[in-house]
Amino acid sequence: MRGKGQVVNPAVGGLAALSILFFLLPLTGLLIRAPWGHLSNVITSTTSLDALWLSLIASLSTTVLALAFGFPLAWLLARGRFPGRALLRGLTTLPMVLPPVVGGIGLLLAYGRKGIIGEPIGNATGLSLPFTTPGVIVAEAFVAMPFFVITVESGLRSMNVKLEDAARSLGASRWTVFRRVTLPLIAPSLVAGAVLAWSRAVGEFGATITFAGNLPGVTQTAPLAIYISQTSNQLDEAIALSLVLVVVSLSVMIGTRDRSRSG
Repeated sequence: MRGKGQVVNPAVGGLAALSILFFLLPLTGLLIRAPWGHLSNVITSTTSLDALWLSLIASLSTTVLALAFGFPLAWLLARGRFPGRALLRGLTTLPMVLPPVVGGIGLLLAYGRKGIIGEPIGNATGLSLPFTTPGVIVAEAFVAMPFFVITVESGLRSMNVKLEDAARSLGASRWTVFRRVTLPLIAPSLVAGAVLAWSRAVGEFGATITFAGNLPGVTQTAPLAIYISQTSNQLDEAIALSLVLVVVSLSVMIGTRDRSRSG
């Protein structure tokens, strides 16, 4: 049975209304100025499709990397007991507050052609990350994975560990406890963390352009294409691509929230 809603203070309601307008007005501007008459032609241009496809591939690859490597790190931060854990958490979450262009420069100094790791690897194998599609994925993973890690760590910390203890006391193996108890309990955190990482990867700009460049069809993601279109006075293309990202991101966020609440 749902409780009755509280009466909202008029001052609070007024400030909340201003906050709503603050978020709605930019979206309204996009809708008003959108080139509705030839929107499909703009979106289906070669440049737009290449940028959108690359954004999709890179963001999904980033999410997979976050699941594969971010989950063990989140587990270590939540369950591990070792000196320097607070420092490790700070370093892990630093990209969340670090200017993305600074992250891009750091990636260049580490994995670039003259980087501390990139140079010996390049000399030995001939492989190079900057100005390549894998470089885009690396840049997006650097800025997006911390969102997954911090969300899953929070889920692990807040879950009831007594349920795991009870399962072990009944003879369940570690893998069974993890699969039948832990994973279902932290599933909402896993989904939320994956969505946050994906959405951050989709919108990544600074680290990508600094580390991977802006090569159409190779490293030019949708945010980079929007920037180039806007600075080149091709406002219709910039608005059209912006609307696509708004619709996709909003649909994913709402759909994920509804599934989490129903779950």
